[in-house]
Amino acid sequence: ARMTSDMKAELLTAVCLLVVSNVGSERGPAHLKYLQNIGTKTSSDTQATAVADLLRRLIPDNANSFALRVDSSLSDNGLDTFEISSANGVVTVKGTTGVATAWGVHHYLKYWCNAHISWSGDQLNLPNPLPTIDGTVTVSSPHRYRYYQNVCTSSYSFVWWDWKRWEREIDWMALNGINLPLAFTGQEEIWRRVYLSFNFSQSDLDSFFTGPAFLAWNRMGNIQGWGGPLPAHWYTDQLHLQHLILKRMRSLGMIPVLPAFAGHVPLSVRQLYPNVSVTTLKWNRFTRPYCCTLLLDPTELLFKEIGSRFISEMMKEFGTDHVYSADLFMEMLPKSKETSYLSSTSYGLFNAMLGADPSAIWLMQGWIFHLHQDFWQKPQMEAVLTSVPLGHMLVLDLFAEVDPQWQRTESFFGQPFIWCMLHNYGGNLGMYGAVDNMAKGAIEAMAKNSSIVGTGLTPEGIEQNDVVYELMNEMGWRNEAVNVTKWVIEYATRRYGRFSHLVSSAWVLLIQGIYNCTLNYEHHCHAIPVIRPRLGHSIKRWYAVSDVYEAWDLMVKAAPQFLSSSTFRYDLVDLTRQVLQEMSQDIYEQLMTAYGEKNISAVQLHGQSLLDLLDDMDQVLATDEHFLLGRWLKQARMVAINGSAKEALLNEFNARNQLTLWGPNGEIQDYANKMWSGLVGDYYRSRWQAFIKRLESDLVRNIKFNSVQFEKDDISLGLLWTMNSSVYPDSAQGDTWSVVQAIHQTYKTGKKNNQQYVTCSCTSLQLYLYTSVLSYILAV
Repeated sequence: ARMTSDMKAELLTAVCLLVVSNVGSERGPAHLKYLQNIGTKTSSDTQATAVADLLRRLIPDNANSFALRVDSSLSDNGLDTFEISSANGVVTVKGTTGVATAWGVHHYLKYWCNAHISWSGDQLNLPNPLPTIDGTVTVSSPHRYRYYQNVCTSSYSFVWWDWKRWEREIDWMALNGINLPLAFTGQEEIWRRVYLSFNFSQSDLDSFFTGPAFLAWNRMGNIQGWGGPLPAHWYTDQLHLQHLILKRMRSLGMIPVLPAFAGHVPLSVRQLYPNVSVTTLKWNRFTRPYCCTLLLDPTELLFKEIGSRFISEMMKEFGTDHVYSADLFMEMLPKSKETSYLSSTSYGLFNAMLGADPSAIWLMQGWIFHLHQDFWQKPQMEAVLTSVPLGHMLVLDLFAEVDPQWQRTESFFGQPFIWCMLHNYGGNLGMYGAVDNMAKGAIEAMAKNSSIVGTGLTPEGIEQNDVVYELMNEMGWRNEAVNVTKWVIEYATRRYGRFSHLVSSAWVLLIQGIYNCTLNYEHHCHAIPVIRPRLGHSIKRWYAVSDVYEAWDLMVKAAPQFLSSSTFRYDLVDLTRQVLQEMSQDIYEQLMTAYGEKNISAVQLHGQSLLDLLDDMDQVLATDEHFLLGRWLKQARMVAINGSAKEALLNEFNARNQLTLWGPNGEIQDYANKMWSGLVGDYYRSRWQAFIKRLESDLVRNIKFNSVQFEKDDISLGLLWTMNSSVYPDSAQGDTWSVVQAIHQTYKTGKKNNQQYVTCSCTSLQLYLYTSVLSYILAV
């Protein structure tokens, strides 16, 4: 039966629990009742040792200058706290957890030692001796949690990582106070065991699991089989890696979030269990055999059996911290808007968790409410959110910096939620941020007496726009809005090791412009260099492009003083890339005007200007290891066990396809585009070259541009490139400063095909005076 009497009784019990949980308790607000039982199980001494080990990796020469202590009694309300003091040349940092202690050390390094730690590099030139502190500095987080990761990050960024890279990332998490990280690695081996125990075959699983670069969307039930099958050793290798990840996270006092069953099953379920109810799902433009995954109805007894067994098997393998992530209908619509259906499916998912872990907390992404708002009206959202006892669900307001859902859901109908910054799609590069919203959004949610319990980072891809993530991480520890202009000047000073009026002026322009989108624009990098060429592209801008050019001029002027700084060189490359991205739009528009006027010579001129610009972009990107296609491809090939050529080719195909076609026939083409050297100079340039030649040819023959045929030809070009195995450099080539100087001189003076940029009306002198006054205020 699809809804047995026992299951109906369980549902009734859940409703009763919901009523009781809404009453509250002596232990605090109702939405915190169950969360108060969730915390680290690691001893204080073990956590302190883990932080000490982190410091030996980060600052080996100064690690012994810190005395570290973990003491949960520093806080009596469950909120992380740290204290910093110093005496006799030793800096003492105490924290409620290892994470709080690590963040305390980072706080000291930032605000007393002017240090900086980021994905793109560190600035750790510490004073000798270390600065002393007058009295004791105490900082408490206003929130219970600082969450990290999107379910897509595991594929867009982490997929090829080894333990060394994971170790660095977990250190970064701890130093930034993150205590609730997603931990999705290695789950396919658990699924394999569970599915085999339900009589599915390995052959069923080979056609179900995707290749490594697409597992995120297999786990969400979007696609199946594409890029697979998984190599046999992938299961055990990733399982081993997950053990290392979880051990380190827990040693630092983090609460890892493990996966749970969301109902997505192999196609053979219809043969093995012909009487169960399943729904066929469709995602994007994928077709069979890669589309049309099956969702087992959560009210089925089989759903609970599979879901509970998965949690049990995972607990046996990894242990648990009782928080589990699963999402129904991710980017897909339910089969019915009936609230009874939505309520029963939501409770069915949670009930499967309870079957193995009575203390389970369901972590749910609120993305579905943003994406299909016509479907998810108040009754539908309430049905899902209130089907689980209050406090047993933890909701990620995934895109709160642009489209917060807590306001349209009455604070998720009382369920605790985490205010998250999504920021990035597909791991794209391109400067973007919504810093004003970030600096005040969570603060406003607190002021409205909402059910907020944390802040979070939920980017689809990482290792870009460090400034945005540094600010958002700080908001997890702040209880008032930030003066972003003042903050960014301090940020630049830490990042490069010293203050500069030129650099500060540049960053003020960037933080107030390109990093401060206030238009609720759902940004995705559809920049000219990285999107399929066609007629009539329209690129949205929320900032004055002249400010970007002015910032570039200022950074170039400052460069001779900062060339020893790896973080400055990185930013100089990234800003030069952004300038060329902006200029590509101008050139494209000139190209379209020339084509519309049927001016063949002008089409040739502007077409060549665009190709030259892509060459220049590729050259400057090649000077920094963070912008290399070759590094991504090498990582993919190195995952192959014992250098297996067949597996290396499969991994490289996964890596190439994700960046370009994203599917067998460009189903979501260019979604995960990257402005990387090798990709820009080869693949993207080839596409634009083919487009420009087609325009010229059509004008000569006086025929209309055939967009349908060009799209087919472009897909064919992509197929050839994804199947290729040409090797690209995996280490930096050339000198950043020499290349940037040459590009700056070329475009500043218009020496290349008369392409020239224009800076803003706001002069460098005005900004110089502004930052001079501000620097004086900061000093005082």
